[in-house]
Amino acid sequence: MPGGKRGAGGPGGRGGPRGRGWGRGPGRGGRGIRRLLQPALLLQLHRGPSHGYGLLDGLGEFDLEGLDPSVVYRALREMELEGWATSSWDPHQTQGPPRRVYRLTADGETVLSQWTRDLEQWRSRIDRFLSAYRNRRKAGDTEATE
Repeated sequence: MPGGKRGAGGPGGRGGPRGRGWGRGPGRGGRGIRRLLQPALLLQLHRGPSHGYGLLDGLGEFDLEGLDPSVVYRALREMELEGWATSSWDPHQTQGPPRRVYRLTADGETVLSQWTRDLEQWRSRIDRFLSAYRNRRKAGDTEATE
């Protein structure tokens, strides 16, 4: 896979939708929803360069608000190690401590496309599962009343 220098964390790897641990157990904020962190960050960077706090704020769009910032910054560092993103210090900042600006790389664009294809396939699988479940429930309800 392009940019997969360490062999994990992307689509089809341990961190992608095909990996182990995808969506273990029900409920908001479980491991499954955190697996969307990398593609959510990649998509935000696809829109344009951003500081870490801007990326943190943007996670609400994907129902990922409230994640510990250290988790997000760790994901960003991993994405840099994979070659999916780069960062540099913001030379134009005038107040407060210096901040890093993150940018998507060409490999990051490729990985975002792969994530999108994987997520579309998972959505299709989930839709089929939910439909089969609903149909079974409906058939079971009919059988129970007869």
